[in-house]
Amino acid sequence: MALGALRSRDETRRLRLRLRGAVQGVGFRPFVHGLAARFHLAGFVRNDADGVTLEIEGEAPERFVAALRAELPPLARLDGLESERLAPRGDRTFIIEASRGGLGRARIPADAATCEMCLDDLFDPQSRFHLYPFVNCTHCGPRYTLTRRLPYDRAQTAMARFAMCADCARDYIDPANRRFHAEPIACATCGPRLSHRVSDIVDALREGKIVALKGIGGFHLLCDAQNEAAVAELRRRKDREAKPFAIMLANEASVRLFATPTPEDLALLRHPARPIVLLPGLGVLPPNVAPDMTRLGVVLAYAPVHHLLFHAAGGARDAAQNFALVATSANPGGQPLIVNNDEARERLRAIADLIVTHDRDIVVRADDSVMQRVDGAPAFLRRGRGFVPEPIDLGADGPCVLACGGHLKATLTLTRGREAFVSQHIGDLSDAETFRFYEESAAHLKALLDVKPEAAACDLHPDYLSTRFAEASGLPVWRFQHHAAHVAAIGAEQGETGPLLGAALDGHGLGDDGGAWGGELLRLDGAGGFARLGHLSGLPLIGGDRAARDCWRMGLAAFSALGRLDEAGAFFASAPEAGRLAKIGLPKNTPMTTSLGRLFDAASALLGLAQRQDFEGQAAIRLEAVARDIRALPDGFALRDGVLDFSGLLAHLIDARPSLAEGAGWLHGTLIAGLVEWIATVAAPGEKIALGGGCMMNKILSEGLAGALREKGFAPLLARKMPPNDGGLSLGQAALARAALMNG
Repeated sequence: MALGALRSRDETRRLRLRLRGAVQGVGFRPFVHGLAARFHLAGFVRNDADGVTLEIEGEAPERFVAALRAELPPLARLDGLESERLAPRGDRTFIIEASRGGLGRARIPADAATCEMCLDDLFDPQSRFHLYPFVNCTHCGPRYTLTRRLPYDRAQTAMARFAMCADCARDYIDPANRRFHAEPIACATCGPRLSHRVSDIVDALREGKIVALKGIGGFHLLCDAQNEAAVAELRRRKDREAKPFAIMLANEASVRLFATPTPEDLALLRHPARPIVLLPGLGVLPPNVAPDMTRLGVVLAYAPVHHLLFHAAGGARDAAQNFALVATSANPGGQPLIVNNDEARERLRAIADLIVTHDRDIVVRADDSVMQRVDGAPAFLRRGRGFVPEPIDLGADGPCVLACGGHLKATLTLTRGREAFVSQHIGDLSDAETFRFYEESAAHLKALLDVKPEAAACDLHPDYLSTRFAEASGLPVWRFQHHAAHVAAIGAEQGETGPLLGAALDGHGLGDDGGAWGGELLRLDGAGGFARLGHLSGLPLIGGDRAARDCWRMGLAAFSALGRLDEAGAFFASAPEAGRLAKIGLPKNTPMTTSLGRLFDAASALLGLAQRQDFEGQAAIRLEAVARDIRALPDGFALRDGVLDFSGLLAHLIDARPSLAEGAGWLHGTLIAGLVEWIATVAAPGEKIALGGGCMMNKILSEGLAGALREKGFAPLLARKMPPNDGGLSLGQAALARAALMNG
């Protein structure tokens, strides 16, 4: 492209710019090409393994640099820009060069929801993309889930097998077209195809059938959310008795028919990642969609095929506002998300009445991300599609570490330079298929980033499969205490690299004394070590791991801790084993736990809410849902030598026999008051305090605790870029390992 004559060579300057960040696969090169044309500059731009390199030549190139920083494409993010002055070469044009590979720091952008311009194409009868369920451009569509390796070019993706038609090829090479080098570009002539017509899918849903639909990161199971029988049948077939389902809706107008979002909630729903967002429900859906919950998980349609479903259901793009779909991951028995067509036909035939596939491979499986707004900002409950593989900036270069995470809600983290790349949510490693997915994810991360780790980091627990994976890696292994890693994860994402005070409020983790920890006050030393400054008073962990499933066991533990075990038999008359243990006493070798999660379970049992949990954290979630009038009991806790004892609270729940709502309110209020006083005994004025662990997913607890600490002059730090639960554990391990290696 000719850019016009340049002025004399004496007035011409040439700059080389090296750019790091999310600058590939987001329309960055045509954006640069357009800027160069605007400022009458010559030179070139190209993708490489470090990001993007460009050279510009002409008058006042600094104006170009200022505009580049200020006008980035929607999905681009600039993390670093290095500039170097060069001698002018006399170039007369600006060109886009072919990509160069090799070892470096390039990254793949995350998947993004269909943009408004592509939606216009999708529903425009004059567009060649009319009603095409795989329409995309450089501003939207799948990225990470279809990429095999870097640099991010079509030949490295699942689209390599689809030869572009003449129209797509013309768009692909036209710098003025928004599909310029949109690697997944395709149309009905040359691209992937659905196995069924959209109208047939909608007909099946309207008839109360269950549909398995292949999407961006895996298969979803769909049914009509307003058909109580269909939802019940999905629960029966998937063996998911009580865990809430999320619903998918067409647009923001639909959301207001089923929930009460704030403007900030709507902004989060519109995020290009299109996460599932927890919102206060209106109670208009059948109760079996989200049993015993006051909040509802909502996701807006994000793939073209989703928009086509709602369009077919309502007959127009903005119709079907009353149409709501249950949209849940297609993973039988808690196994990994299904991505393969043949596997779907085999393993989902007993669940789905209709299995809808397409012929574009899913290279990387990724569940939907789940978020809520906490203390005025978004927070993760699960990090997956749309956010992975965006890295966490660790602030400085350091050794390459592979961190292996925990056992439940497992993730992996691989560091490269100053960046930490955390995998998508993987799940419970007890399942053999999930562990294979875990191994697959580790191999893919290493291949994608083209790095060789110097060390592996893992949990202290010797029986975690993640620990055994680290031991089998052939790398030097660094083992870190579970709750120290929780605190370190908050520090890593918040850029806190030195000593850090933190409270880890969690379900379970092996302590360095061999005990079962879970309510810990720790100070990290900034070099990979920590000191335990306090903990919750212990409760007997009756039955070991079974206590996390059977709430009555922790209720019995509360009676035992109060010295009132003889009263427990009558209290738990519906649990025969509780009566037997109350009569004969607890085994002498019963371990103790300092876990706040198990304290929630005990309170649940004492309030008669649940004696058994169908999924992890169910009792605590239900207590949060019913809590009203949050206030502290005056004698609900005691603090002695760093030990926080909630015996007064437990005794009051037994003796006062409050209503469920009242008791849940006392529980949350007393926990917040006690935890704040506990932390304040060791915190310096104005000190930053990391608040991590699975219990910090509780919105009442996390907001109440952060607000009360702030009122006392402290600076609470909450998880923002990763979940506070074990989903963030690998990031904390990576940060601790890097600190230990860099400090000898």
